Amino acid sequence: MPVLSRSRSFRVRVLQMAIPAALALLSATASADAVKQLNGLAPLVLAHRGTTGYLPEHTLGGYELAVKMGADYIEPDLQLTKDGVLVAMHDDTLTRTTNVQQLFPGRSNYAVSEFTLAEVKSLTVKPVGTASTSYPGFTPVSADPFKIPTFQEVIDLAKSQSALVGREVGIYPEAKQADPVMEDKILQTLIANGYTGADKVFIQSFSIDTIKSIADKQKALGLDFDLVVLSSSSNALVTYGLANIAQFADGVGVSITGAGIGEAFIDLAHAAGLLVHGYTFNRQGTLADPEYQRFFNWGMDGVFSNYTDLAVAARNAFLAAQVPEPGTLALLALGLGAAGAATRRRSASVRPAAAC
Repeated sequence: MPVLSRSRSFRVRVLQMAIPAALALLSATASADAVKQLNGLAPLVLAHRGTTGYLPEHTLGGYELAVKMGADYIEPDLQLTKDGVLVAMHDDTLTRTTNVQQLFPGRSNYAVSEFTLAEVKSLTVKPVGTASTSYPGFTPVSADPFKIPTFQEVIDLAKSQSALVGREVGIYPEAKQADPVMEDKILQTLIANGYTGADKVFIQSFSIDTIKSIADKQKALGLDFDLVVLSSSSNALVTYGLANIAQFADGVGVSITGAGIGEAFIDLAHAAGLLVHGYTFNRQGTLADPEYQRFFNWGMDGVFSNYTDLAVAARNAFLAAQVPEPGTLALLALGLGAAGAATRRRSASVRPAAAC
């Protein structure tokens, strides 16, 4: 895979992010040497399971709030139901996040794969940790915002919300099982929805074999989705060989508390042409949290956060700090119109032929 050439499609994404238009322009005009992100591109905000810190995870309500807070991508972890439908659910069982034991008390097995879509749709997702069933000032579009959504429903929400907020919202599905059937269904669903290129889709998995398999399948189908190998240990990826990973993937997703994470690892990954996305950022004491700034300064290309608003605020602070002081006020004065023009020019000149 031409990892480095494909990464150029990210220039379109930089100016489509959910930050104020003036800040988007500032980030675009900052020199590539000012930041350490791959090719000097601004970091992405990736909504971890939706807005997990505020609303029930993997729900349409949670994803919608993440979009309204400025997420660039929403992340559905995917499981297969008994009748072969992809649904958004992190765990392979339904017990932790739903009321399945109350509705189906006689079942001996609460695996997602043991329930039909109709049964799954009867469940309600419960808030976990700091989450609640409401958020101040937010009314979900969906009449039933805390049911388990299908992958198709997540895509539909991304598209409808993109139209409402005036920017493209990407999707970042994870294949939770090393299963050829799941791989095929993910690709088939993306194709059916008009996705063919890398510009608004990442596919991730902890299984290297799964990512290799998807890479082969999408090549045969003429697709070009960005593929990401996940690992709880950066050291494990180094041992496997980052250059080897770059032969079939476009990035790595690593734990921000795992062994080996740091600036040196990010430098090594970038040298191999790989993006680095980190998981999972949580709430800290300030909006422009020092934890985010440390990873941004190291060059991390995207952050999975349970609190989209905090991640967006931290990124805004990071981008603003990259602009040379003499030009800051003049650039801010250009406002929305200039930012929109910059987006159109870059989109026309950068969009890859395979992009949707």
